[in-house]
Amino acid sequence: MCYLDAFSGISGDMLVGALADAGADHAAIVDALKSLETGAVVSFERVKRCGIGATKFHVAIEETHAHRHLPHILKMIEKAALPERAKQNAAAVFQRLGEAEAAVHQVPIEKVHFHEVGAADSIADIVGACLGFELLGVTAIVSSPLNVGSGTAQTAHGTLPVPAPATAALLAGKPIYSDGPAVELTTPTGAALAVTLARGFGVLPPMKIAHTGYGAGGYDFPDRANVLRVILGEESGALEATTIAVLEANIDDLSPQVLAYAMDCLLEKGALDVTLQPVEMKKGRPGTLLRVLAKPEDRETMAQVIFAETSTLGLRTYTAERRVQARHWVEVETPHGNVRMKVSGESAYAPEFEDCRRIARDSGVPLKQVIAEANFAYLKNSR
Repeated sequence: MCYLDAFSGISGDMLVGALADAGADHAAIVDALKSLETGAVVSFERVKRCGIGATKFHVAIEETHAHRHLPHILKMIEKAALPERAKQNAAAVFQRLGEAEAAVHQVPIEKVHFHEVGAADSIADIVGACLGFELLGVTAIVSSPLNVGSGTAQTAHGTLPVPAPATAALLAGKPIYSDGPAVELTTPTGAALAVTLARGFGVLPPMKIAHTGYGAGGYDFPDRANVLRVILGEESGALEATTIAVLEANIDDLSPQVLAYAMDCLLEKGALDVTLQPVEMKKGRPGTLLRVLAKPEDRETMAQVIFAETSTLGLRTYTAERRVQARHWVEVETPHGNVRMKVSGESAYAPEFEDCRRIARDSGVPLKQVIAEANFAYLKNSR
């Protein structure tokens, strides 16, 4: 497991530096990148950022404005002396990046000129990062919300706002924020690596830390360490902590039938939970507080459903931390059919309600009896 702590953003060179700092073999990365035959010379340097020791990944190139197309880059990766999974991951990152660039510039993906993204330095960044994960034996990646920075950035297309258009396209549906100096902190290359390789975005997962590494960015800010931190370790199976989106609306002019239908629609669209709470609103009016818990990437979908299916004209949205205990399923046999039992890591248990309801309807046995029999069967089998 690897956690990307992007409190100061993420770029390709910062990620390679962080993985090297955490223990990825420097010589193996240098040798593998030579096999790409881009003409780039790579090296590592120990530096400090705001007093924190970090590794800076350098790429020296002769031609700084080389333009390459995606098929050419994919062929370079395929021919290189790299582990197969590193090749697949690097190709997937470039594919994702190419799709974003094509959408921004409104051209077919095969006609995208990658500019600095396709130049030797960024090829080294992406391939080096994918190789670094492989050298460290990383099988799962989770990223923090990304600090994208602010202001403007100078690109091959001129002065662009931060986040750059390609970065914004890549990070659609992902949690981002802006903090610190008015510079670009998350680059298109860094965004492509994070969204392609990370299985999710949120707070630090439960894990036993084995190693940490710090990859230095190009700037040395006086008031913050401009580094990307990677935290490596084994998933512990303890309480799971995730970031969720919370959407709320106070409604005082809608019938209970419509509210119940809206709840069903939200759950069908992937809401984690939906609650309806009676509240007293202004002028003494009875109303309902609609609260929706959702994955961050589903925030916009939930908002659209709420506006379409209810009468509210506004929403409150914020993020919250959700902690979920590790759990597993156990099937038990009752006199009327099999029931799945949800068992937590703390040995708490409960029968699956839908199984019990189905059995009660099919058999005519009272629901409370089916639940009691399922609990009894689980306890009997657990002795």
